[in-house]
Amino acid sequence: MKVSLHRKNNAVHFEASSELSPIKVNIDGSEAIGGEGKGVRPMELVLMALGSCSVFDLYSILQKQRQDIQDIQVEVEGKRRDEVPNVFTNIHINFYLKGNIDELKAHKAAELAVKKYCSVHDMLAAGGIDITYSIKIN
Repeated sequence: MKVSLHRKNNAVHFEASSELSPIKVNIDGSEAIGGEGKGVRPMELVLMALGSCSVFDLYSILQKQRQDIQDIQVEVEGKRRDEVPNVFTNIHINFYLKGNIDELKAHKAAELAVKKYCSVHDMLAAGGIDITYSIKIN
């Protein structure tokens, strides 16, 4: 897998692309380093990667269990240490499910999705980050 970042201004706005997709992602830094709010920040991308990796697997598992999934939303919140580098110390994933979904199956599916199948989780957890999750079904 290979990605490329191309500078888009005289500051820290970059456009990222992957050899696997034609989609472009705008990335920018904080105002403190010249960012202009033209993209997401790198640490936000880490949270987005964890959330998307987990929810893809959760959705797939629930589909295989023939659960009636009308909607899934995900919120991921990370706490960072004060010292530089400001790495994440704790991350919590909130899954919001809507539909006719068995609660026990949803919890088991989330456990598998987050802790067994999500490679982003494993990579971050190996770095000492405490990752938790919760599920709410409507």
